[in-house]
Amino acid sequence: MHRVSTARRTLLGALALAPFGARAQASFPERQVRIVVPYAPGGPSDIISRVLAEGLFRRWGQAVVVENRPGAGSAIGTEIVARAAPDGYTLLLAATAHVMNPALMPRLPFDPVRDFTPIINAGFHPMVLVVNPALPIHTLAEFIAAAKARPGGLTMSSAGVGNASHLATALFALEAGIELTHVPFNGAAPAQASVVSGQVNGGFLNSTVATPMIRSGQMRGIMVAAPQRWRELPELPTTTELGYPRVQAGSWYGWLAPAGLPPALVAKLHADMLAVLREPAVHQRILAAGLDPLEIGPDEFKAQIAADTATWAQVVRAAGIRQE
Repeated sequence: MHRVSTARRTLLGALALAPFGARAQASFPERQVRIVVPYAPGGPSDIISRVLAEGLFRRWGQAVVVENRPGAGSAIGTEIVARAAPDGYTLLLAATAHVMNPALMPRLPFDPVRDFTPIINAGFHPMVLVVNPALPIHTLAEFIAAAKARPGGLTMSSAGVGNASHLATALFALEAGIELTHVPFNGAAPAQASVVSGQVNGGFLNSTVATPMIRSGQMRGIMVAAPQRWRELPELPTTTELGYPRVQAGSWYGWLAPAGLPPALVAKLHADMLAVLREPAVHQRILAAGLDPLEIGPDEFKAQIAADTATWAQVVRAAGIRQE
């Protein structure tokens, strides 16, 4: 009798909650929604979040505010969302640092997979392997041959220890079985200038930065670290084409909610965000920001975050990277 009674109560409870999920989905949002951007204003993460916020306001008729909470390599803003209520009213703009930081900062107060509900991955721009044009290297085969002929002889700049450009270099070196000398700088600008001046042989640069420098002849592009060719540099082969499919490096931008967000709200947020991102004017603004638009949904986005977190943890361990 007790088992039957318990099962009956469980069934009745589930039936009672089902309409609640539908009601919550239909009425959401009933007040202001905030998007926490764990970076300073002005960058791609901030721009794409403000574009989305404007579009969601048009759809919902409720204010959607963008709150910049930079610091600690994005950990400060990310923790705010991890600790927020899973009600859809607090969202996080997550970027590639979300899956790199756990390996570099093992004492993070949150887990990148367990503590968040992925909604949508909306945009991406890849990294490009570049070299100083005076270097007699024009192809990846020539680059690898030079590295193997003189282990450690090729120098690679980055924007700092543990930066995405550093990790991309480490991943490529591990996959290609070569030794490269890492030369960290205090920021992206001096790292780029070092390649242009010839102080350093090459490096992995954000495609939006690399493209004009390649076009002007200040750098020579070797390959794009992505599965598909970059629309601005269609002549450059990809790592996948060249036989290094695991060498995927770049910056993606998507939105997460705290863990435990009800499935009905996940579905609504994803559908509404996707509708905004598909608006022609929004699509053009994303392209203008240098991003390739993506439409990666919750399940695939969750799998991507888990896979990327594992990949970068493996790279950091194998390369012995320690943040200073």
